[in-house]
Amino acid sequence: MLTTLQGVYRKGKIVLKNNPSDIPDETPVIVTFLGVESIDLRARGISEEQASALRAQLAAFTEEWESPDMSIYDNYDAHV
Repeated sequence: MLTTLQGVYRKGKIVLKNNPSDIPDETPVIVTFLGVESIDLRARGISEEQASALRAQLAAFTEEWESPDMSIYDNYDAHV
């Protein structure tokens, strides 16, 4: 199971935007710190809610996208 949650790092702690009730205590996590630049969703015509829903829908593909076999598509133009 992969679940993506939004939050911020504040005073040594990760503060989540929403508190998930369906994730058990002691569930292992991986934390990735994003750069301070953020994506301007409004400039791209998408709301935060739409982006969150899209992220949840695409989460099922994460393992396949990160597969070493998919690296051929990193520079697709060089291979056609």
